[in-house]
Amino acid sequence: MLNIVLIGCGGMGNAHRQALHLLKDRARVVAVIDRDLDRARKVAETLGCDRTACDYHEVMETTDAAIVAVPHHLHHPIGMDLLRAGKHVLMEKPMANTEAQCLDLIHEADMREATFMVAYCMRFHPVVVQMEQLIKRQSYGDVFQLSIWTEQHTQREPGSWMHRKDTLGGGQLFSHGCHYIDILLHWMGEPVEGTHIGSNFGTPWMEGEGTSNVSIKFGNGALGYHFGTWGAQGTRLKYSFHAHCTGGMLEGQISQGRLILHRNAAKEATGREQLLFEAEPGKHVHNELIHFVECIENRTRPITDGRHSLQSLRVIWKLYEAEQHGVVADLRGLGL
Repeated sequence: MLNIVLIGCGGMGNAHRQALHLLKDRARVVAVIDRDLDRARKVAETLGCDRTACDYHEVMETTDAAIVAVPHHLHHPIGMDLLRAGKHVLMEKPMANTEAQCLDLIHEADMREATFMVAYCMRFHPVVVQMEQLIKRQSYGDVFQLSIWTEQHTQREPGSWMHRKDTLGGGQLFSHGCHYIDILLHWMGEPVEGTHIGSNFGTPWMEGEGTSNVSIKFGNGALGYHFGTWGAQGTRLKYSFHAHCTGGMLEGQISQGRLILHRNAAKEATGREQLLFEAEPGKHVHNELIHFVECIENRTRPITDGRHSLQSLRVIWKLYEAEQHGVVADLRGLGL
């Protein structure tokens, strides 16, 4: 039985409760940690756990692994403490706020032979998984344009760590868009060049950008695009993926749990739209925890390990740097 400690209670309780029910004979949460002890107790109750604390050091001896879901600037110090103690770590995205911190975590995990996984939960969403399989099999030809939209309203209390560049690590692109840069790279291959334009117009609570537009060109000539905002006062697209292929367009309605094929009705007897796949709405965060546990048990490398995750962050940092200088970013050679 794998003993897990949950560090940070910002909305993680219910998602992990579902995963732990599926893993009930293989894993359990033995402690819940949060600065707000009342919040820790409430989350612990949903997880069937009776131990809580404000300091994770108090429970280090009782755990094999940790889920780290704390403000971004705390990822590095907490992650290093856990890895040095020989614990496996599921780190919420983004991995850390600087490249040096990311390399520290990667190297420490390698030295300790610990499982270190970054929690890019969108990689494990059933609609995203199905869409990836169709793209990788070239079921509808080659992808020449992949567009991703994420439209939401994210505003915390004044002075929140999520509003500040030093604690968040950047703006909306770094904090949330990293999910989708990760997917663009994973599906489309090596990036060549790209641009980012960001603004906090419409999101004045953000020190960094609250709205972000990214365009990337890949080695085979295909293009990728991501639009994200934390200022949406209404939305139709919500979370949507459009993969334009030479034989049709795949639309992933992530928020609705639907994958749809669009084709030219004049050429296809099946008509314009064909529903290919449906899943329950939601983020399906539990799938990433199941993968984490399986990687520990089988001593296999997570699909969202530190090395792959660092490349997507390097792309973001390069895009930020190029934006400051008003040039197109050179995105070649950023893998580890």
